[in-house]
Amino acid sequence: KQFENNFANYTNNKYGIGVNSGTDAIQIALMANKIRQGDEVITVSNTAVPTVSAIVSCNAKPVFVDVNENDFLINCDLIESKISKKTKAIIPVNLYGQSADYDKINKIAKKYKLKIIEDCAQSAGALYKGRPSGSFGDAAAFSFYPTKNLGAYGDGGMIVTNKKNLYLESKKLRKYGMSKLYYSEKHGINSRLDEVQAAILNYKLIKLNSDIKKRRKIAKIYYDNIKCSGLLLPRENNKNYHSYYVFVVRHKKRKEIMNYLKKNNIFCNISYPYPIHNMKGYKNLFSGVKNLKITEKLSKEIFSLPMYPELNDTKLEKVISIINKF
Repeated sequence: KQFENNFANYTNNKYGIGVNSGTDAIQIALMANKIRQGDEVITVSNTAVPTVSAIVSCNAKPVFVDVNENDFLINCDLIESKISKKTKAIIPVNLYGQSADYDKINKIAKKYKLKIIEDCAQSAGALYKGRPSGSFGDAAAFSFYPTKNLGAYGDGGMIVTNKKNLYLESKKLRKYGMSKLYYSEKHGINSRLDEVQAAILNYKLIKLNSDIKKRRKIAKIYYDNIKCSGLLLPRENNKNYHSYYVFVVRHKKRKEIMNYLKKNNIFCNISYPYPIHNMKGYKNLFSGVKNLKITEKLSKEIFSLPMYPELNDTKLEKVISIINKF
């Protein structure tokens, strides 16, 4: 309860509901917003699988919108063309530590009476127009997986909201649909954030802002010193305070540059090499999907450079020096 209150306050929300994972946070938020079979939820394909698996677990259908090439975020100008009578919600993904354009998204949601559930799995501590990520939708879902900016020592997640009805409904749904012991009022799931992880997260929350400042300092050093031909660095939008969960760059010869870095003991990750609409596990839902050209293009070019608060100057200089020789 202490951590739920502290994290809700941190994100400018009244209520926090601790759950087992970021995946469960999205699913329970959808269930609390009455998303069910036959409904459509607009989101992106350039994301982690959980964004989509949570929608499918509610028996709803994900509808994909392409992303912007410059910031990898949902292209808000394409959202309205994907809205149908079945559309009930939008899940903007605040990807890599940067928030989507909520000025545009909120206008669209209001016009078509759609719910907004922010996927904040990668954006704890990020700001949009000075306000915390997670404070713009009907609800927001966070992940506390160990690699995140705010990471536990195991799985964990949280739903935050300013709406009391969503708080009460989510609280019920995370515990078999119970509001009193041993009596289920509706079908729910079992999704707990345990006390040990909550205690760890409560302590780490105190350090989150200073850790993000360290990440931003590392990002600035990258921006100021990387001079590698063909390597495109990420863009921080004017409205955003990027928390740099990962530092995602682009190169047309991704395989070659990643192999080169690996030979020099610099190990990089790709987030994400496979768009979800092309994955075997979900392809049957998206036969004939078109107009995701930017998503598919990015999936062949993106990778992440080392980014974590403890990355010291010596290692940082080594990374930059080796990249600049490519």
